[in-house]
Amino acid sequence: MGLFTPKRPTPVAQRPVRPPWSLWADSFGRLATRALQVILVLIVVTGVIYAMIQLTLVIIPIMLALIIAAAFAPIMRWMRRKGVPSALATAAALLTILIVLGGVIWLIVNAVRDQLDELVSQATEGFDRVLEWVTTLPFAPTNEQITEARDAVIDFLTSAQFGSGALAGVGAAANFLTGLVLMIVMLFFFLKDGPRIWEFLLRPFEGESYARGKRIGGKTVETLGDYVRGTATVAFVDAVGIGLALWILQVPLALPLAVLVFLLAFIPLVGATLAGALATLVALVANDWVTALIVLGAVIVVNQLEGNFLQPVVMGRSLKLHALVILIALTIGTVLGGIVGAVLAVPITAVAWGITQVWDGDDQPARMFRQKRPETV
Repeated sequence: MGLFTPKRPTPVAQRPVRPPWSLWADSFGRLATRALQVILVLIVVTGVIYAMIQLTLVIIPIMLALIIAAAFAPIMRWMRRKGVPSALATAAALLTILIVLGGVIWLIVNAVRDQLDELVSQATEGFDRVLEWVTTLPFAPTNEQITEARDAVIDFLTSAQFGSGALAGVGAAANFLTGLVLMIVMLFFFLKDGPRIWEFLLRPFEGESYARGKRIGGKTVETLGDYVRGTATVAFVDAVGIGLALWILQVPLALPLAVLVFLLAFIPLVGATLAGALATLVALVANDWVTALIVLGAVIVVNQLEGNFLQPVVMGRSLKLHALVILIALTIGTVLGGIVGAVLAVPITAVAWGITQVWDGDDQPARMFRQKRPETV
C-alpha cells in the first residue's frame, strides 16, 4: 500500500501581494511621478501666462510702476531718513518722475516726428542696396528667396502678434490713457507705501518663510533699481557716442538716430545691433560706403566699450545672466507682449535669478542652483 500511495505535492511559495501604491516606489514609478509633477507645473505656468496675457492692460502698468518705483527707492529712503513727511516725499518723487518722463517723451517726439518718414525711406533704400550687393556673391540666394524672406520680415513686424499690447488695436488711445492713469496711481502707492504693502503680503508667513520673503522683496527692489538706472546710463552713453560719430561724419538724421539708439538700448543685445544696423544703412544711402563702414566701426567700438567696461561697472551684479538666457527671455517676451514684453522680459528674468540667489540666505542660493563642482572650459 505504501508503494502506491500518491505523494503530497510540494507547496509552491506564493509571492507576497504588493499594495497598489508600491508601484510608485520603484524607478519607473519615480520617473512617472516626476513626469506628472512637470505636467502639473506646466499647466499652472500656462494658466498664469494666459491670465497675464488677458490682463495686459492691468499687468503692464503695474510692472512699469514697480520698476520705476524700484529705481527711485534709494531717493525715497534718503528722504525718509532726513525726516521728510511720507506724503511730501512721495509727491516730490512722483512730480520729478513725471517731469523727467514727460521731458524725455517730448524730446523724442520732437526729434523723430518731422524726420521719421525720411528715416524710414533711407533705411529701406539702404536695405535694398545691401540686398543688391548680396545677389552678387557666388553663394547668394535667388531673388525669389530674398523677396520671400523680406516679405516674411515685413509681415512679422506689421502683424498683430509683434505689435500686440496696450498700444495696438482700435482702442489704442483709450487703452493707453487707462494704462497711464493706472501706472501713475500705482506708482504713487508704491513710492509711498511700498515697504508696508510688502509687509502686509508677508503677514501669513513666520520664521524662515518670513525671512525668505523679506530677502525676496529686498532683492527684487535692488535688482530692478540697479537694472533701470544702469540701463538708462548705458543707453545715454551709447546715444551720445553714436550720435557724435554721426554728427562728425555729417550723416543726416543724426539726432533721430541717436534717440532711437537710446530707446533700443533698453532691449539688451538685440537693441544695440538694430540701432547700429539702422545708422549704418542711413549712412550708406546719405553718404557712401566709406562713411557707412566708419559708422559701423564706431558702433562696434561703442558696443564693445559698453559690454566690456561700462555695463559691468554701472550695473554691477544686477544682471548676471548668460547671453543665451537673455536671448531666450527676449524671444518669449516678444511673442507674449510685443515690444513691451521684450523690454520687460530681461529685468523679470534677472529678478527671478536674483531670488534664487538669496533663497536660503543672504549669500546662499537655493540648493538646486548651488555650484556642485568646478566649471570646466
